Amino acid sequence: MPDWEKRFRAPRVSLPRWAEDAPDRSLFVSNVSGTYELYAWDRTTDERRQATDRPNGTTHGTLSRDGEWLWWFSDTDGDEFGVWMRQPFGGGPDEPAVPGLDPAYSAGLALGRDGTAVVGRMTEEDGTTMHVLRPGDAAPSEIYRHRQSAGVGDLSKDGTLLAIEHTEHGDAMHSALRLLRLDGTVVAELDDTEGGTKELGLSVLGFSPVAGDGRLLVGHQRHGRWEPMIWDPLSGQVRELSFGLPGDVAAEWFPDGSGLLVEHSHHARSELWRYVLDSGELTRVETPGGTVAGATARPDGTVEYLWSSAAEPPRVLSTAGRTVLDPPGMKAPRSVPVTDAWVEGPGGRVHALVQKPDGEGPFPTVFDIHGGPTWHDSDEFAAGPAAWVDHGFAVVRVNYRGSTGYGREWTDALKHRIGLIELEDIAAVRQWAVDSGLADPGRLVLTGGSWGGYLTLLGVGAQPDAWAVGVAVVPVADYVAAYEDEMEALKAMDRTLLGGTPQEVPERWAASSPITYVDRVKAPVFISAGVNDPRCPIRQIENYVERLRERGAVHEVYRYDAGHGSMVVEERIKQVAMEIRFARAHLPAADR
Repeated sequence: MPDWEKRFRAPRVSLPRWAEDAPDRSLFVSNVSGTYELYAWDRTTDERRQATDRPNGTTHGTLSRDGEWLWWFSDTDGDEFGVWMRQPFGGGPDEPAVPGLDPAYSAGLALGRDGTAVVGRMTEEDGTTMHVLRPGDAAPSEIYRHRQSAGVGDLSKDGTLLAIEHTEHGDAMHSALRLLRLDGTVVAELDDTEGGTKELGLSVLGFSPVAGDGRLLVGHQRHGRWEPMIWDPLSGQVRELSFGLPGDVAAEWFPDGSGLLVEHSHHARSELWRYVLDSGELTRVETPGGTVAGATARPDGTVEYLWSSAAEPPRVLSTAGRTVLDPPGMKAPRSVPVTDAWVEGPGGRVHALVQKPDGEGPFPTVFDIHGGPTWHDSDEFAAGPAAWVDHGFAVVRVNYRGSTGYGREWTDALKHRIGLIELEDIAAVRQWAVDSGLADPGRLVLTGGSWGGYLTLLGVGAQPDAWAVGVAVVPVADYVAAYEDEMEALKAMDRTLLGGTPQEVPERWAASSPITYVDRVKAPVFISAGVNDPRCPIRQIENYVERLRERGAVHEVYRYDAGHGSMVVEERIKQVAMEIRFARAHLPAADR
């Protein structure tokens, strides 16, 4: 078995999340069965039980605060439209968790220690609704409704206050916060958007874990990047927390409420710190260099975290000096480390991560573009880029404008000219890669998934002479048709990004849609798509493919029975093999 396949097949585990009032009961996600599913873990006995078993996998779940119930979201073959189910932690039949609620897209979930549940839903008919089910109630009661997107944040420890994020002002990129009682009455508001005129967002990080303490930890962007602050909604007091760290900062409470576990992300790497609230002391939590993909503070004061680097496979580690959870079976082979490239672009310096195979360049080079768009590539283990490197390709990943991790202005630059802005940054890095001798200019592959797939199709049309092959995974291809069919939260995001609906600003939608440029495409194009995808729906992809077919353009399409990507290991291996085969078959020979 080649190393690239082993990296996909090797069992992985997510960071275990533990029940607040039963910390020895944990929930994690693993692919040990060949499909990503939820597992219950009793730490006292070390028993690990596969809790879900569905053909297309299950990854969306949580534990009740007392650890007695495992909740999981049941959709149909990856369409993300469904209902919450639950089962006893120790095993047993599944049952509807909130009887009386019809299927919907999830808009969050919060569980109280007395068994109260708050469920957020989103549908085309109703917009966002939130519902409360208390122990003994025959049916849930609706406490919130709005056409714009919103989400359940957290319940206070005593179960009396609910924090929600909402975008009632119409800017889906920047949320405001509202505190509600469970009858729906408003307690307090916190809004940095100033009615949509100021592009600052807020996020719910969690209520204090201490009984009688109603303070809420909040993420804010008041100083140009994400930082935490503590909001007391009853008194109105806000305490901004400044750590002197240059990148984005998130945090969660230590279980005793004495301090915060701080996650700092900067220039595609991350690190952990402990902050003591009374003294203001900030202490580094030692972790290896690379990326911490999640961390949690345990009641005994230790910290558990999921760590990896581009070269080293992921591990769940503890500050106690041990591996927390080690899956059985083969271990993933190492890959090659990344190096950093900083390139002057039209909107400022662009950061790219570069991996290359053995030998001397110029290499055939893959520009692997991340999705989101509000996301960023990091120095963390990724089986896909490693597979390209194993096949002799250099891999370049670009954190274009719109990416997170480089400050609010960099992320928010992505408006009205979406797609075209990112391609300008990718073009600058492409030119650097050629000029530096890394990349063979005649053997460049543009690829990506989701938003990266969208940029791939837009790129091979808007920059037809720049790319030898395009490989688009679950892409947006016809933006107007995608908007008509996609899930409601994404419709709101698209209206924000483009400044209106397709009817209100048709010229912007046309300029940013790959199908506008389909007649200019010269490169052979490979497209893979999930037929149940609610984010990049299949109809708009078929529209684009039909235009390629009418032109007689070289292309290949692979459709599979899943949603926005597959959680089945063998299916993912099959797709990567097809992508690499297509690229190698259609790249010109090296000019030496």
